[in-house]
Amino acid sequence: MAKKLTGKVALVTGGSRGIGAATARALAEDGANVAISYSASADKAEAVVRDLLAYGVNAASFKADQADPVQVEGLVKAVHDHFGRLDILVNNAGVFVTGALGDPANDIENLNRQFAINVGGAIAAGRAAVKYIGEGGRIINVGSVLGSSVPFPGLSDYAATKGAVALVARGWARDLGPKGITVNTVQPGPIDTDMNPSDTDFAKVLNGYTALGRYGRAEEVAAAIAFLASPDASYITGTTLNVDGGISA
Repeated sequence: MAKKLTGKVALVTGGSRGIGAATARALAEDGANVAISYSASADKAEAVVRDLLAYGVNAASFKADQADPVQVEGLVKAVHDHFGRLDILVNNAGVFVTGALGDPANDIENLNRQFAINVGGAIAAGRAAVKYIGEGGRIINVGSVLGSSVPFPGLSDYAATKGAVALVARGWARDLGPKGITVNTVQPGPIDTDMNPSDTDFAKVLNGYTALGRYGRAEEVAAAIAFLASPDASYITGTTLNVDGGISA
């Protein structure tokens, strides 16, 4: 019996860890052939690829710096050339840099790189991918609930990047709707990853802000992304789906 994504090819940027790795596994479990990109950790990327191959699909990893639009365009082309097609793009790669307005300790270069990766990298990937994605294709941006509200100080720059990718997705939904391509954003709340572990003192406080009283798992976000990538979501586009345990309720 064919799975929902059998024969499809997906690219998950930043797929060597966390939400990206969980998403790659969820898509492979649904039958998709999956490419992941990574910027530094080839060993982690190859470990994810081995997991994907165990689902009986084709899989490969590609090194690319999401801050460099030339590398991003090359990444998308390399994925298409390797697999022969591209159907699903998950713009997951991102970094998290904090800093309050006016704080002289802020590293402006890190802040600028955050915009280059979180916003510029997603836009570059989308522009490159639409050369190959056809009718029935999917683009899913991974944002953050901080793209909708900023409950703590020092988060404005990061929040701005995530607000931008959500608005970009809405615009792309209009651009690509006539081609039968859907574009949506998934906004995670507090998710237990190596970038945002659930065992810190801050995490214990943050748990109290969620309706469910706990951090989420990367697999719970991946399930939402896999749904939006599937044929079941064919009439959903231009929307933002919060997977946040009710923190934004």
